[in-house]
Amino acid sequence: MSSARQRIAVYPGTFDPITNGHIDLIARAAPLFEKVIVGVAESPAKGPGFPLKDRIELAQQALVGLANVEVRGFKTLLAHFVKEVGGGVMLRGLRAVSDFEYEFQLASMNRHLIPDVETLFLTPAEKYSFISSSLVREVARLGGDVSGFVHPAVQAALKRKWGG
Repeated sequence: MSSARQRIAVYPGTFDPITNGHIDLIARAAPLFEKVIVGVAESPAKGPGFPLKDRIELAQQALVGLANVEVRGFKTLLAHFVKEVGGGVMLRGLRAVSDFEYEFQLASMNRHLIPDVETLFLTPAEKYSFISSSLVREVARLGGDVSGFVHPAVQAALKRKWGG
């Protein structure tokens, strides 16, 4: 793998919505790479609560202070997206041991599809280890306070969507 590719990391996900745990991981990865591309997957099979365009915009707002972070949507196979953007490292977050089995399987498949790209696992700060997008959506949908879990722009979008 060329050293230029190693300098570009791709952090893929549905980011439905982006949480403070995602932001923490991205902020800690940013100094390690020339560029971090946050790849927002369309993922229609997951039935996202927000359309792709909105998820991209919310991620851009939440990450505005990170100069070397770029947010891009994609509708293709992740391996194709990583190649398209010149990524050499794929970032994945592990919140708990329960994430490991799925992430290990995904990393193995990606190693088969794009053998010249490494997967790097990062863990969020402990205070974010329990936060997931699905939990945030559920709390917001039921009128709970999500201000400690998401960027203010995301909180406002959740309020617009479900009230509260």
